[in-house]
Amino acid sequence: MTIISWNVNGIRAISKKNALRWINKYQPDVLCLQEIKAHPEQIPENLFTHHMPYTYVNNAEKKGYSGTMIYSSIAPDIVSTCPDIDSTHEGRIIEQHYDDVVLLGVYFPNGQKNEERLAHKLKFYDDFLAHCNHLRDAGKSIVICGDVNTAHKEIDLTHPKANAATSGFLPIERAWIDALIEHGYVDTFRYVHGDVQERYSWWSYRAGARTKNVGWRIDYVFISEDLCEYLEDAFILDDIMGSDHCPVGITLSL
Repeated sequence: MTIISWNVNGIRAISKKNALRWINKYQPDVLCLQEIKAHPEQIPENLFTHHMPYTYVNNAEKKGYSGTMIYSSIAPDIVSTCPDIDSTHEGRIIEQHYDDVVLLGVYFPNGQKNEERLAHKLKFYDDFLAHCNHLRDAGKSIVICGDVNTAHKEIDLTHPKANAATSGFLPIERAWIDALIEHGYVDTFRYVHGDVQERYSWWSYRAGARTKNVGWRIDYVFISEDLCEYLEDAFILDDIMGSDHCPVGITLSL
């Protein structure tokens, strides 16, 4: 099973660039998209030809904002949008159950706007981890993929010292990723590739940041540690263009 996650920064915008044609090459079993900025009736058709007939959209109430979407070649047993976590109705989560494996496609909040949004982000983090732990207590294996909006370690961004007081690299935000890992969730990219440097998933549109590879690794796939024996690969597709993020993914031998 290959699972790929991508913050598309507007699915209608990338559709005009034919920026999802690469799906036909990689042929994932599941494609999780974040920041689609569209309601279901606004999703363009024929974005790719690879067959993934099961489509689920969780749009934000506010038009042109946030939102998540999952394409799948496998029919899930249960689908939820986790309204208790996404209390502001921003379309940030799609949860799908495949037998004993639960996949969560998530667009975590950004905390850079003001202190109120940072507090909202941190509460979302805590509520989300509690929810995942509840699923694990029920005997589920977990896959979490999406835009976490935080770089974990100094190795995960180009200028850590310059961004030490910036939301997205604050100690309190990074500590949540520490807590996630301490609770038995594994950063798949680091598990497979170790401390490889200069591998990022987001670049500012300013000052030619992507060309210079001045970036941040803020998009992740985490798995519960019981799935590590099935993890075949974890990857960053930084040659895929069309958004300020690039896709990330894993292959599991399930």
